[in-house]
Amino acid sequence: MNQQLKSSLLGFVIGDAMGVPVEFVSREELRENIVTTMQGYGSHELEAGTWSDDTSMTLATMKSIVDQRAIDYKAIMNNFASWANYGEFTTDGKVFDMGITCRNAILNFERTKCNPIDAGLSDIFNNGNGSLMRMLPIALYSYYKHLNSEEVINVVNNTSSLTHGHEISRLGCYLYVKYVMFLLDYHSKECAYQKLMELELSSYSKETINCYSRVLDGTLQSLTLDEIESTGYVVHTLEASLWVVLHTSSFNQAIIDAVNLGNDTDTIGAITGSLAGLIYGWDELNTEWMHSIRNKEYLFCLINDFIQALGYEL
Repeated sequence: MNQQLKSSLLGFVIGDAMGVPVEFVSREELRENIVTTMQGYGSHELEAGTWSDDTSMTLATMKSIVDQRAIDYKAIMNNFASWANYGEFTTDGKVFDMGITCRNAILNFERTKCNPIDAGLSDIFNNGNGSLMRMLPIALYSYYKHLNSEEVINVVNNTSSLTHGHEISRLGCYLYVKYVMFLLDYHSKECAYQKLMELELSSYSKETINCYSRVLDGTLQSLTLDEIESTGYVVHTLEASLWVVLHTSSFNQAIIDAVNLGNDTDTIGAITGSLAGLIYGWDELNTEWMHSIRNKEYLFCLINDFIQALGYEL
């Protein structure tokens, strides 16, 4: 179990860091300069192995679970504020990438002292992938703490709503969380996807469910690369990550294909990496890429603390 947890979490960080230097680069450009190694500089002028806001907000969520031994929304938001204001949970104390919706939600929480789950923005135009990208610890917590279906929906909806309160974001997070949980049940990636299509989603509106029709009706598997979008829209991010996982057969290829989709490369790389890490396991993680990750001592320490918080000995 420990190796499974570590491979998913480190797969996430590897995918994030691989995508950082080419974030916002077009797919057409990347076809001419395919990314196959952990590169530095590029879009953000940062050293190779630097993780982004995806990992920072994920680590902030993990730390709250370590400290509280529970899902505590106020503790999570306080950690988000520490990241935004003081550079905690980063590779080097510097925040270089923060989504507008996440930033505004953190400001809402700090200025108004509101209930944390009311801090997020809930307009239909606030459906970027900023809550999806930090949902892995919630999936792992939900699975290893044996939450029932209603509890999983509740905790996912609330955790998304810390920054992204619209139902489209909440459902995207729920589909990702359930896919992770199905993989943890030792289902194959194909079987886990089949189970995803069979989910009971009556607590979400038909309009919102229709946004994910290509995922939920199985169309996604037959789509071509050119039919997959890789923007920061939560629906596109989930589609792209699942599509890559379903169309590759190794950890390395999943990461490479995800990052070379272009545009929102760090988040799609991270989400894909979390799934590929689970599917292919610890022994298949690329050691060269892993060794390139910066601030590994801190990262490994927090991962170990998180695993213990879930009730497992190292």
